[in-house]
Amino acid sequence: MNPVDPLAGLNPLREPMMIGWWPPAPGWWILVLLVLLIVAFIVVVLRRRHRRNAYRREALRKLRDLHQEYQSGGDASRYLTSVNALLKSVALQAYPRADVASRFGANWLQIINRDLPEAQRLGAEFNDAVYRKTPENLDVSRLFPAARYWICRHKVAP
Repeated sequence: MNPVDPLAGLNPLREPMMIGWWPPAPGWWILVLLVLLIVAFIVVVLRRRHRRNAYRREALRKLRDLHQEYQSGGDASRYLTSVNALLKSVALQAYPRADVASRFGANWLQIINRDLPEAQRLGAEFNDAVYRKTPENLDVSRLFPAARYWICRHKVAP
């Protein structure tokens, strides 16, 4: 008797089809949704921040223009008065009107110096020079960096 190989009559094994990437599993849909929500939240927060700081960008542009005008032979008294008015307008946008509008002299200087580092704080000579025709005892070159720092970093009232 011839022994017959029982495996010889079997068909060859077929490999299963590759698993497709589409449609993704439900976990991937949830992950995509979460990523889209996070991106949308970040965009909304950044747009609000950008709009909220528009007055700072405008004030920095005006400060730069005033400084360039002063450097090209401008009047120091006019420069001081203009920078003081610019700082006041920025403060009126950042703080309640009742807290800022009526401030002048040492009280006004206190608002500005509150957010300035010790090395850049403006002294009483700034106050005196703003209201005089010829500023005396004032280093005008310190005014631009101090004003720029204050405009960029002052704390906004809630």
